[in-house]
Amino acid sequence: MKHLDNLLLLGDPRLYQVCEPVTEDDKPFINKWVRDLHNVMEEIRAKYNFGRGIAAPQLGIMKRLFYLNVTEPQVIINPEVTWTSDEQFTLWDDCMSFPNLLVQVSRYKSLKLNYLNKEFKPQEWLIEEPEIAELVQHEHDHLNGVLCTMRAIDDKSFQWRR
Repeated sequence: MKHLDNLLLLGDPRLYQVCEPVTEDDKPFINKWVRDLHNVMEEIRAKYNFGRGIAAPQLGIMKRLFYLNVTEPQVIINPEVTWTSDEQFTLWDDCMSFPNLLVQVSRYKSLKLNYLNKEFKPQEWLIEEPEIAELVQHEHDHLNGVLCTMRAIDDKSFQWRR
């Protein structure tokens, strides 16, 4: 499980940094970044039995990119949330950077996301499934240096994974 060694863990100062946009000059690196993100996510899935998305800064790649693999692999580059629903819900969130800790947070039930795909083509995605909307919010937060620990509902919103 050599790829897990590259995963930044809670407390690493890089996890709290705002990432830079992915530029045309970064295009040659995108496939390697995505492969690295995929490999770490697969190792987390094997070891901890969770993992649907991972953000580039979790591997120290300080770029606005995340990788999802819910039903199929999806690369999200330079995402921008352009709309959120009024309705929110609470859930126990987890994170690969602190895999044994759950944090109760509130997230929007739906949102609209503008982004570039792996081919650098503009995309617009209306996400109406709460479980996908919360995942996208979690990964998008990583690009802004925000961890779910910082979104905890209150100081009692933490528990160990059982």
